[in-house]
Amino acid sequence: MQELAPWQPHRPLFIGLAGGSGSGKTTIAEEVVDRLEGKVALFRHDAYYRHRTDLSFDERTRVNYDHPDSLETELLVEHLDRLRSGVAVEHPVYDFAEHLRSDNTIRIEPARVVIVEGILVLSEPTLRSELDLKIFVDTDPDIRLARRLERDIAERGRSVDSVINQYFATVRPMHLEFVEPSRRYADLIIPEGYNPAAVATVVELIRSRLT
Repeated sequence: MQELAPWQPHRPLFIGLAGGSGSGKTTIAEEVVDRLEGKVALFRHDAYYRHRTDLSFDERTRVNYDHPDSLETELLVEHLDRLRSGVAVEHPVYDFAEHLRSDNTIRIEPARVVIVEGILVLSEPTLRSELDLKIFVDTDPDIRLARRLERDIAERGRSVDSVINQYFATVRPMHLEFVEPSRRYADLIIPEGYNPAAVATVVELIRSRLT
């Protein structure tokens, strides 16, 4: 693990959690949130997909959602800056079936720890510069694809063919171009997806920094 930058006790601790689609990032983030009992605000990078009402539904299905340009990262950075200043923000809610943002939002209050989770969190320089601790979840490609199939079919209304086609058309190429290279920026790499020992290490590291 790389040496971490000094953390200033008067401001929130910002953590980035990256890794390929289906790597286990969400499970890890949610467990850290649960273990730290109300001290953590969780941001999902993929909730910040651009709201492309200018495109038809068919056109939106053809957008490359694994490319950095598909995300309104500048809005996420703005929200993180506001949260750091002690101002609550409205976190978007994305409708993955319609490929549009919902009219609903989630109000996030300032917290002692802020986790930002997403495949491209460490690949974006402006977002990466916001982070005090950078974590990369490293999981084998076959496991990631199986998890993506299960999730997209059950939660996002996709078919098996559409998930597989998207994987080979955009997910895998963008992983190789953007996601995998971003691991070099990580302070900590968690192997094999969900790793209880590594999660416990992250939790204790956060607790030690907070105290």
